Amino acid sequence: MALNKLRKLDQNSAGVTLPKDDLRVEGLLDEDGEIDGEHHIHIRHIDNGEWALELVEEIDA
Repeated sequence: MALNKLRKLDQNSAGVTLPKDDLRVEGLLDEDGEIDGEHHIHIRHIDNGEWALELVEEIDA
């Protein structure tokens, strides 16, 4: 099991890194390993210490 450190991003948020190998499998990286396009993730708190991330294909304005 890979562990990723929770990091302070700014005064009001924190973040976790996602492994590039997993992003590549999802088709989110280009051939140079850079993020290909703009993507949005919906994050839900499921239970104590459990979170779910879901790639959102379209954003309703």
